[in-house]
Amino acid sequence: MGTDPFTPEQRSAVMRAVKGRDTTPELAVRRILRAAGIGYRLGGRGLPGRPDLVMPGRRVAVFVHGCFWHGHDCARGARQPKTNATYWTAKIGRNRARDVATQTVLEAAGWRVVTVWECRMKADDFSEVLVAEIRGQAATVSAPGTSSA
Repeated sequence: MGTDPFTPEQRSAVMRAVKGRDTTPELAVRRILRAAGIGYRLGGRGLPGRPDLVMPGRRVAVFVHGCFWHGHDCARGARQPKTNATYWTAKIGRNRARDVATQTVLEAAGWRVVTVWECRMKADDFSEVLVAEIRGQAATVSAPGTSSA
């Protein structure tokens, strides 16, 4: 038995309460896009991975990812679970693999995938960067030794 302070029934109730949509970060992204006059649809039903937001006219699919749940390479994403570590490490690994596969399939179908990481939302210029990326105006970075001319 682990160090979980909850009974299995209580833990199950806690995990059921974890929201999959209308999360605080997702609502913040929606507010930013609405303020910029960018329309979107919710849920991405029918698309691989069910993106959080979809802009069919722009062919953009937006995923709002929590750093821990999707194994981001930031401090929060690198945190190791203390309870049931084997399960959670495998689960997060599967999430990461699924995210990569989803992005590959969407891009092959002509969609541009924008992934919003929870940690990056704290940056002062996050709104401007997000809007530019959605509009397809994000700065492109060329590989070292290549010229953009």
